[in-house]
Amino acid sequence: MANAKGPRRSAWWKSEVPKALYHQHARGDIVCCDALSFLHYLKDGCADIVFLDPPFNLGKTYASSSTHRDRLPNDEYMRYMEQILLRCCDILCDGGALYLYHVPRLAMIFANILAKHLSLRHWIAIAMKNGFVRGDNLYPAHYGLLYFTKGDPAVFRRPKLPIARCRKCNSTLRDYGGYKQYVTEGVNLSDYWDDISPVRHKKHKNRTANELPLTIPMRVAQISGCRNGTLVDPFAGAGTSIIAALNCHMRFVAADREHDACRIMRSRLQRQPGSVANGQ
Repeated sequence: MANAKGPRRSAWWKSEVPKALYHQHARGDIVCCDALSFLHYLKDGCADIVFLDPPFNLGKTYASSSTHRDRLPNDEYMRYMEQILLRCCDILCDGGALYLYHVPRLAMIFANILAKHLSLRHWIAIAMKNGFVRGDNLYPAHYGLLYFTKGDPAVFRRPKLPIARCRKCNSTLRDYGGYKQYVTEGVNLSDYWDDISPVRHKKHKNRTANELPLTIPMRVAQISGCRNGTLVDPFAGAGTSIIAALNCHMRFVAADREHDACRIMRSRLQRQPGSVANGQ
């Protein structure tokens, strides 16, 4: 186990650093354990942002030891996720923000659980660009990113997007209803994101399994993050959310139950400033 000393670590661990601590960075910790166990290590009210990108229970393989872990019986998966969501409500500070990334069918159910404890701010639709038809359903064109806060948000910003321009002539693609002069510095981000590109090319991927595009957690941190605030991610995977936290001057506490994922996160962090050469 790594040295437990470090800036503000007492701000998130209840009484002692968990034995599953995998790696320490100057700005946060990585823990190798199940998400629910990890969340119970944390103090109530310690998180400024909780970012959740759990396995969707679709039977995907995230590591050599996880072949069947993403295919739980539906009732078992729903009970597990409800426990995760309720614990996340506890660790969120007043004014903090919770974001849940999921398929719309289940996001709708999880939204009802969260709405009993938090305030829904937005259902953000993130366009999915694959074109594959699934069974007898319509083409699934988006994922849901639920945005909840505990009371009024302590931090809320509207990031601006560059004006869309023609690649050939650089002219604007829209006239913005005659109000083009008001968007010269960019267009306010909406709750429909159609500019997200999946991470598919091996040059940009950190693992063979699905990987979250950096743009998503970056926007989360830009909307709701604060300098030196804490982002908590219990399903950190390849560690994209913690890279976003670092880029936005936040601290992080992250976990994944797969050692392969923790090794990837540690490797990515060691390429960032401030990494401590310890851990397993």
